[in-house]
Amino acid sequence: MGTQPHTPAGHRGLDAILARPAEALVALDFDGTLADIVPDPEQARAHPGAVEALAALAPKVASVAVITGRPAAVAVRYGGFAEVEGLDHLVVLGHYGAERWDAATGTVHAPAPHPGVDTARAELPRVLEEFDPQGEAWTEDKGRALAVHTRRAADPQAAFDALRGPLGELAAEHGLIVEPGRLVLELRPPGMDKGVALTEYVREIGATSVLYAGDDLGDLAAYAAVEKLRTDEENPVPGLLVCSGSAEVPELADRADLSVPGPGAVVAYLRALADRLP
Repeated sequence: MGTQPHTPAGHRGLDAILARPAEALVALDFDGTLADIVPDPEQARAHPGAVEALAALAPKVASVAVITGRPAAVAVRYGGFAEVEGLDHLVVLGHYGAERWDAATGTVHAPAPHPGVDTARAELPRVLEEFDPQGEAWTEDKGRALAVHTRRAADPQAAFDALRGPLGELAAEHGLIVEPGRLVLELRPPGMDKGVALTEYVREIGATSVLYAGDDLGDLAAYAAVEKLRTDEENPVPGLLVCSGSAEVPELADRADLSVPGPGAVVAYLRALADRLP
């Protein structure tokens, strides 16, 4: 395939996927993994060739899952995943698994939203006015979560650092948590993360191997889930951890079995994997 894992655990994961692809789960983050990071999150789109690679891969594995902090419907729209031939085995687990879109039905299923999001939304402008007086931060309202981006600021990291504490206090007041990412702070309900979503879906479909690819701090929970699945004494699930390379988040590269330089390389890897499977 041109790029091989550099860890024994990664080799075992890849070997398991190749040996029994019909029982394998391929799970992927969206932003930074399937789509390039852009200054305006609303302009993010799947990397050219991503949909074609997924459509080539999906019929050969148990399922392909996109696990994202975005609303499921938004990820579907930005990814171009709807009504694509070959993607019947695709699901999008949005809001860290709180929402689910199935390609086979084209529908989204979701529980009632957390009430703390509405109250935090009402108070967020006051907090930003006090700790971001220049108005450099940009708020993305995800419906079930609120994301404050600092990438457009004159000093993005300084703006991020200045807001992290106050936003953490605001979240705590309303029963929420703050999920830090690449120059973004997301206020969202507790109890759900990409690791929980991934583990539950692995068990639901009975996957006997898993590949997970991500690029950001929010993906560390999914990494931890794969590491736990690999070492489960009763029902071990071999796994391959792929990092969509970013100098901004070295924690992922340090724990990955395989690192590739961004979404274009992720797409190329998925296509090569699809070509190798029967």
